[in-house]
Amino acid sequence: MFRSAHSYRGGQSARGVEPELPVIPTALVEVDVVQRWRDGVPGATAVFDGETGPDLAAAAERFSVDAEVLTALGASASAGDAKAFPLRSGDVGWLVGVGSGTPAQWRSAGAGLARAVREKLTGAGDGDSEPGDLGDASDADYLQVRLPDDVGDELIGELTLGLALGGYRFKVTDEPAPPRLRKVLLVAPDGADVAALRESVRRARELAAATALARDLANAPSNVKDPAWFTGLAAELAGPVANLTATVRDEKWLADNGFGGILAVGGGSSRPPRLLQLDYRPQDATGPHLVLVGKGITFDTGGISLKPADGMHLMRTDMSGGAAVIGALLAIARLGLPVKVTGLVPSAENHVSGTAYRPGDVVRHYGGKTTEVGNTDAEGRMVLADAMAYAVDELQPDVLIDVATLTGAMKVALGLRTGGLFATDDELADQIAGAGERVGESWWRMPLLEDHAEAVQGALSDVKQTPAGPGGITAALFLREFTEGVRWAHLDIAGPARADKDYSEVTVGGTGFAARTLAELASELS
Repeated sequence: MFRSAHSYRGGQSARGVEPELPVIPTALVEVDVVQRWRDGVPGATAVFDGETGPDLAAAAERFSVDAEVLTALGASASAGDAKAFPLRSGDVGWLVGVGSGTPAQWRSAGAGLARAVREKLTGAGDGDSEPGDLGDASDADYLQVRLPDDVGDELIGELTLGLALGGYRFKVTDEPAPPRLRKVLLVAPDGADVAALRESVRRARELAAATALARDLANAPSNVKDPAWFTGLAAELAGPVANLTATVRDEKWLADNGFGGILAVGGGSSRPPRLLQLDYRPQDATGPHLVLVGKGITFDTGGISLKPADGMHLMRTDMSGGAAVIGALLAIARLGLPVKVTGLVPSAENHVSGTAYRPGDVVRHYGGKTTEVGNTDAEGRMVLADAMAYAVDELQPDVLIDVATLTGAMKVALGLRTGGLFATDDELADQIAGAGERVGESWWRMPLLEDHAEAVQGALSDVKQTPAGPGGITAALFLREFTEGVRWAHLDIAGPARADKDYSEVTVGGTGFAARTLAELASELS
């Protein structure tokens, strides 16, 4: 039986006094579709690119002002640029740039608008004004947005994602929670199918909630976030969701069942490892059985192969793959998708002590395959191998996908905004890349080069953990050894799992990357 939700916010433990965290999951803005513009509610309208610059005529007509006034304000069509101005009625108008109006630009517009409203509410703007300069309405935590005449499912979904995620905030502090944008009304044009638009909003908010939860879990500090906390909170969140069950296995169960990789990685920490299993079993399930495996390293020192001090603090986000799987499973279940999905999150803390595993050790994984350890900082593949072997043996997946902040090589190859995609067949690779494109997450397919497959084979053991060769590719080839021919894809999110600045709907810190792609893929497979 798991503790109540409030106890996951921190408190006193054997390790001392822990900080009280923000409530998890983070509350997101409520979004609804309505048919009537409402007087007295702060309103926003889009600014599109014109032939000679921002097309301000439609916005000026909406607010009954001269276009010259909007020009003087510096209104821009740049996607996400948002400006507020007072109206003669005493209300507040907002202008937000949407560029040429592509779905991705509408997502940026929603995010930019959410951030701008948050800054007005908190007084965290550019210093030229304070809350109240625009009248009392500028302090309102609600807003209405005029939708264009050609609104469709994709556009409204992207706008909702931006509104929900652009204002995301996670801060551990004793200060009261700052005011935030709580409700947005999307005003549909005459003749629009409001019911269909509302369904698109509902779906987009579930995808946004999956992303936000993955961000919460990644951003939580590791003095609170140990494997028991991480997997226990996920299990508690799954509890009330229909057709979703959670099981958390402890270190004794792992030892009794031969999970040598997870136990080796977690052996150096006083906080023992766990294995989370989430089973979504709707009665109307069709299509393949999809198994998602996410790396859940709650902190990574590198172990005996110690990481440099610079940047080690970011290793609190080394469970971002596991967080994406948790967020995706919750979204899949809440959307009621008719597909059988299992999530596995092997969770451990990779620490340094007299009981830590060593370079040169030989580890026996679930199922019996052995690995010679070359570098204890390559711990992600060790825990994933156990979970993947268990999935193949016990769960009989039709499709197996693992997701992990696995290699620095992927950051070098693809940068910080694109995930690396490896797959054993073209159709699955195309499905994942297409799912990512539809939900605003970018993937680039990488090769499983057979020229390097022999390097993975061991002399002292069955396989080598860190063979010579291109690091991202050899890591994928190592994991392939545990798939037994099942249709499989490996998603390396070492780059896009963290952000050092805001852009589009992404905010600084853990990004929640991959959660939406996994949920969208499940929808396609169903």
